[in-house]
Amino acid sequence: MSSITRITTPYDLSPLSFDTPYEFPRHFLPTVMKDDSKIPLVLVACGSFSPVTYLHLRMFEMAQDHFKERNEFELLTGYYSPVSDHYMKEGLAKAEDRVKMCQLAVETTSDWLMVDSWEPRQTTYQRTAIVLDHFDHELNNVGGGILTKDGQKRKIRIMLLAGGDLIASFGHPGVWAPNDLHHIVGHYGCVIIERTGTDVYGFLLSHDILYQHRMNVTVIKQLIHNDISSTKIRLFVKRGMSIKYLLPNPVIDYIHAYGLYLPRPPKDQQS
Repeated sequence: MSSITRITTPYDLSPLSFDTPYEFPRHFLPTVMKDDSKIPLVLVACGSFSPVTYLHLRMFEMAQDHFKERNEFELLTGYYSPVSDHYMKEGLAKAEDRVKMCQLAVETTSDWLMVDSWEPRQTTYQRTAIVLDHFDHELNNVGGGILTKDGQKRKIRIMLLAGGDLIASFGHPGVWAPNDLHHIVGHYGCVIIERTGTDVYGFLLSHDILYQHRMNVTVIKQLIHNDISSTKIRLFVKRGMSIKYLLPNPVIDYIHAYGLYLPRPPKDQQS
């Protein structure tokens, strides 16, 4: 009689609970700058991440390459901030699941990215401007910024990392409040990853608020085009298609372990 070998994973697929106290993640945040002549920078990606994909991971790597080639900023770390359940978007997995998938993705693929659970823990939807204020508070008020080599404290610059599709939504009537756009782009700044079919430069020229703060907007071209979308991943799962090589294996295992994104049974079959 042949024996069946059980495959065990080196990562923990147990579900996450927000019953545990919130703690701002700092484990990859340097305590001292490497180059005092640069501006310390932290990037924050806000979004649904339902599920997180290789494109979401690549965005940070492309940004890292961009800032390595320039002398203005020292990129310290990057954060994912998934939206709360109160965003009420179609296809949104529970906040605990989305945070856990993001954690599995960064813990098994990255040595500098982290996931912050403050936004998804909130009982109301938090506007992106408020989320960036939260990071500013944690990094610069609570954390006191970062030390320079000569022992001085320096304030950390925070910028929103986003895809070209998100930046295009800035022009949709009623989606973004003008005051929020001034705060996000004018006070913090944006790093935009240009996506196929999105004319970011044309949009910057046509949008009054973005054009006003254009010096705070950094556009990064994709040298290898990647159009993986969470929407398509959810459809693949729903149709029983393979999602391998589209997102990290731990995230795939988590989706399958908890039956995420599968079609709901008819009402007469629900208990």
